[in-house]
Amino acid sequence: MKVIGLTGGIACGKSTVSSILKSLGAKILDADKMAHELMQPKQALYNLYVAHWGERILTEHATLDRRAIGAIVFNDEKERAWLDSAAHPVLETEIQCRLTLLRKKHVSVVVLDVPLLFESGWDKYADEIWVASIPEDLQVERLMARNKLTESEARARIAAQMPLAEKCARADVVLDNSGTREGLREQILAAYQRSLAHQHN
Repeated sequence: MKVIGLTGGIACGKSTVSSILKSLGAKILDADKMAHELMQPKQALYNLYVAHWGERILTEHATLDRRAIGAIVFNDEKERAWLDSAAHPVLETEIQCRLTLLRKKHVSVVVLDVPLLFESGWDKYADEIWVASIPEDLQVERLMARNKLTESEARARIAAQMPLAEKCARADVVLDNSGTREGLREQILAAYQRSLAHQHN
């Protein structure tokens, strides 16, 4: 089984890359989606957060109030550090379980879609690293439009991440997403076929 680690800068079109790979037959493991599932009532992250913060982070329907959690961790460095260190191993265990299951099912290509692939150290699970990339000015423009941010807010968010240039330097495949979706699809198809050819050698 080939595992492609997919990451990219914020607003660089990683989800577009992911959906194109899915259409080519790859199985997608989306870390954000997994975290969301684990935050449902009685799941691992839900239990962990409620044990730590108590009822104040629950809505009236006893689901997690993500806004309340956001308010706590955004204003308190210590709480944010706790959140990261608590969530990280839970998610990593989930990724390991799912990779094992997919191996047993003889899936040929799995895409590990993780925004903070390098930062989390989960690049070690990938045979190849793919990075979605666009020039910084375009990144700022797309982020402002997508998240309704000012230019300085957008630049601050980009600056808070590992530099895109560093991600690209550590990648096996860099996808330039500054053109059309069709152009992006052609790059992905070529890299995907190369990837599969290596696998069968």
